[in-house]
Amino acid sequence: MPQPSPGRRTDASESSPRGPGAVGRRVRALREDRGLSLSALARRAGVGKATLSGLENGTRNPTLETLYAITAQLGVPLAAVLSGPSEEPTVRGAAVHATLLEVFEDADATYELYRMLVTPGPGQLSPAHQPGVTEHVTVFAGVLRAGPVDAPLTAAAGEHLRWASDVPHRYAAVGDGDVHASLLIRYPR
Repeated sequence: MPQPSPGRRTDASESSPRGPGAVGRRVRALREDRGLSLSALARRAGVGKATLSGLENGTRNPTLETLYAITAQLGVPLAAVLSGPSEEPTVRGAAVHATLLEVFEDADATYELYRMLVTPGPGQLSPAHQPGVTEHVTVFAGVLRAGPVDAPLTAAAGEHLRWASDVPHRYAAVGDGDVHASLLIRYPR
């Protein structure tokens, strides 16, 4: 699987004009546009007020789980707080490393396409997205268990999974190998 070129990759955990400070500024702007206080958004997203404040001020490195929880409460796709697709921003969670490749728009939905790596271990729990959001994963290498917490699905290389992700869901590599996959998230309008 091709890796992003170092000159174009943005890692949300790095200090750069496109790193946590830029993500934080976008989160703050979206929060303020919606008339939400810092406390209200933190409470709705289930994150600490200090965590949200640190993210908005660029002093905390956001995890994938935190960003998903916040963007779900703001009613926007994850890409709304990340840098543009040409910069290939990468976000990391407990087990998932996801690089945004492209954002597609049509009349009915916004789509985010990610290159995804899931590392072996206990896996990763992701909070619910806004209503109607679906995820589509194609596995290229390894075996992935993913989907709703109460009804996970399993796919091996060459197989595809699809689920409604407006409920808590998880990702886990089955066995000792990494999982390489693509993730397409569909956000209805």
